[in-house]
Amino acid sequence: RMPKPSLPAGWVKRYSTRKQRKYYFNTKTQESQWELPTEPAKSPATDTDTSSSKRTKPDEPEKVTASHILAKHRESRNPTNYKGEKITRTKEEAVDIIRDVRREVMADPACFQQLARQKSDCKSGARGGDLGPFARADMQKPFSDAAFSLQVGEVSDLVYTQSGVHIILRTA
Repeated sequence: RMPKPSLPAGWVKRYSTRKQRKYYFNTKTQESQWELPTEPAKSPATDTDTSSSKRTKPDEPEKVTASHILAKHRESRNPTNYKGEKITRTKEEAVDIIRDVRREVMADPACFQQLARQKSDCKSGARGGDLGPFARADMQKPFSDAAFSLQVGEVSDLVYTQSGVHIILRTA
């Protein structure tokens, strides 16, 4: 029997109950990935670059509540939608979809939930995109950075993560 390979320093193995599979979490940058890491975790680029697990401002809340609309693409880390359908669109096509959705939302903010139900590739779409409350470390860094920078009621510009292309509406 082969011994289990040990993880490089700064990485921990976690299990995604939603995806029913293991993933790897970088304890220094607070980012996660599906692929087995091959190098020790590196710290964020500079000492002034705050880790996503820490609040960037003293008055920043521990958690925010937000909704989102996600368009996955074939390079997404899990290129299937919540129905289990394989995503074949390009990243550029995903950008176009979310750009169009954002245009509609900006013209009529009340349509966000309906558009999430119709257009989102995330299972949160069934809840109008509602993700509930979450801490910075709960989401991928670009997503958390965007969500925590928004005012309540504000809609983000396009946000790019390993999952795909999003717009985020901060709700609390």
